[in-house]
Amino acid sequence: MDITKFTRRKLLVGGLLLLILIALATLPFYGPSLGLSTRELFIPALSLVYVILAVSWAMFSGPTGYMSLGTAAFFGVGIYTMALLNMELPLGVIIVIAALVSFIIALLTGLVTLRLKGIYFAIFTFGLVVLIGQLVLYYEIHIVGIRGRVITPTSYEAMYYIMLGLAVATLLAVYFIRRSRWGLALQSIGGNEEAAAHMGVNTTMVKVITFAVSAIFMGAAGAAYAARLVFVDPTSTFDVSFSFMPILMAVFGGMGHLSGPVIGAATFSILERWLSIRFPSYYSLIFGTTLIIVILYLPGGLLGLVPKLRNRLGGPISKLLNRGKEEQHANT
Repeated sequence: MDITKFTRRKLLVGGLLLLILIALATLPFYGPSLGLSTRELFIPALSLVYVILAVSWAMFSGPTGYMSLGTAAFFGVGIYTMALLNMELPLGVIIVIAALVSFIIALLTGLVTLRLKGIYFAIFTFGLVVLIGQLVLYYEIHIVGIRGRVITPTSYEAMYYIMLGLAVATLLAVYFIRRSRWGLALQSIGGNEEAAAHMGVNTTMVKVITFAVSAIFMGAAGAAYAARLVFVDPTSTFDVSFSFMPILMAVFGGMGHLSGPVIGAATFSILERWLSIRFPSYYSLIFGTTLIIVILYLPGGLLGLVPKLRNRLGGPISKLLNRGKEEQHANT
């Protein structure tokens, strides 16, 4: 490989990412000139929430092949941590506590469940969402005597910048994990777990730790998301759609590359909001149908289409170029 060409490509990608980050960081300043009010900052902030959830889900499930449906549990834990502590502690401290609580729950869950495989692991993690939601509901009704919590909301700008910081932290974490020996261990588990164990990889430890680390960002995102809510209750907090939407977004974008879940989350978060406003009774059905179509016909996601299009179009384009060269030589 040409080292100079490779270096130029890395510089180009790095420069493009820096420009995107600067544009996002300065959005509250130039947004009004584009017709984006301060209140409407919630829309890009919500897109960043889904980016965090999709990327953190892909952190574990992407390389290992374990289908986790527990995202809503850790996200909901973050929301309720904010609901319980928002009157007592600063927002930053609450986000850290939510991340730690989610980490501990995921660590304990992983120690119990990550010896399971396939559909059994998926069912257990889905049951975790229902279990935690019912426990919180029981605590609210039978112990506290109320249902739901009132939250003092923070500003839209604060929520937006917190989400942007969490999204950047999540992407950096996944980037460094994938380029490390830990990432190679995760990929070997996804390829052949038995062979990885025979090669000396402590598969249980790698799975449990990665599963717990991914929950850190889910819980933190839940607490930051709740900072703009006024009222939460167990039913809306532990909504199973928060488990399925990140999967759909990651699969749609493509899990083979870090940018895949980001593209999928950004696309579908905007589409979800549009469909929920225009077709509130049918948008869940539309998303379910889309998920089935993507899994059947786009297993590599949108990014998986790039090499296919390159292969299909490369031949005709090269023929046209060669024909043009031949005609030019004939004319000379």
